[in-house]
Amino acid sequence: MKTCPICDKGSRLVGGYSNRVRATKYNPIPVQRKQPNLQWAKTADGRRIKICTKCLKAGKNLTIKSK
Repeated sequence: MKTCPICDKGSRLVGGYSNRVRATKYNPIPVQRKQPNLQWAKTADGRRIKICTKCLKAGKNLTIKSK
């Protein structure tokens, strides 16, 4: 559900750390899952969908019409 229906952007695994971080007293956190920034936006026919902010800034929600 946490994907953009326009560009199909979904969650990613991020947060690998270097050997230098492991050598210090700092306790590194392993890989984490990051979610896309989804916001509510209206389409051309008045429906509301959740799309990512990159598509929202580009105005791609205004080109979607119901089928």
